[in-house]
Amino acid sequence: MTPVSNALEEALSEFERHLRAERDVSPHTTRAYRGDLSDLIAYATDLGVTEPAELDVSLLRAWLARQHALGRSRATLARRTAAARAFTRHLHRRGVLQDDPGLLLGTPKRQRALPGVITQDGAAHLLDKMDAQGPVGLRDLAVLEVLYGTGVRVSELCGLDIDDLDAGRGTIRVLGKGGRERTVPMGEPAARAIQDWLRAGRPALATEDSGPALFLGTRGGRLHPTSARRIVHARIAEVGQVPDLSPHGLRHSTATHLLEGGADLRSVQEILGHASLQTTQIYTHVSAERLKQVHRRAHPRGSQAD
Repeated sequence: MTPVSNALEEALSEFERHLRAERDVSPHTTRAYRGDLSDLIAYATDLGVTEPAELDVSLLRAWLARQHALGRSRATLARRTAAARAFTRHLHRRGVLQDDPGLLLGTPKRQRALPGVITQDGAAHLLDKMDAQGPVGLRDLAVLEVLYGTGVRVSELCGLDIDDLDAGRGTIRVLGKGGRERTVPMGEPAARAIQDWLRAGRPALATEDSGPALFLGTRGGRLHPTSARRIVHARIAEVGQVPDLSPHGLRHSTATHLLEGGADLRSVQEILGHASLQTTQIYTHVSAERLKQVHRRAHPRGSQAD
């Protein structure tokens, strides 16, 4: 690999520190940006560009065009465009770049495959027919009830502590992406499953090292997201008559069923913890029949004459 100039490398290292300390970006995103921008800097160095101030839109576009020629996916191109924009914006704000060339970059459209969803009847069948015997059974039922009943991410579920529960209000406190905290309502079935787990399940698995974690693995430690995913797949297969889903599929089902039940998009956005409403619009879908019902009810010429 072509050696990277010290000035560009130092600028990248300073940007990485900025992401961690000032913007509270997740370690995963920071590593991805670091990898993307290291590739950009290597490309720039091959062209004889050795200073951050020399980065311009022509170079950025040429780099992205090369990524496209190499067969990078739309998702990768979108992420690398975002990384370049964030980097040049940072350099511009620091006074290194007089103008921000990242503002002139287009954004490749990402193709997002929506996860499968479970029907409302299917969700009821799954949760009503699950074997909830013993500590592990009680835990697994609580895990699925919370995932479906609240729409939280699997990482958020595994990060829950006992004190995050507010039984009186029927809510849980969730720490989401970017360190953003939100309060999420949960229904009575989820609350009941959690109380059963705390009363008759968790004490049987807890050890001195369990700490405040709400959900525990079989060895007493905090439940890991990988284990939670395995639980969801295994329990769905065990019950049968329900298509296989991941925790993300249950989250998507929650959003879909909320919208089908009449929830507005802003409320669903808050429940899911999306920073942008656009993300919620992509992530959720409403049946064509419900859209027609809304149109008939709300539009002055929506209802057809008999």
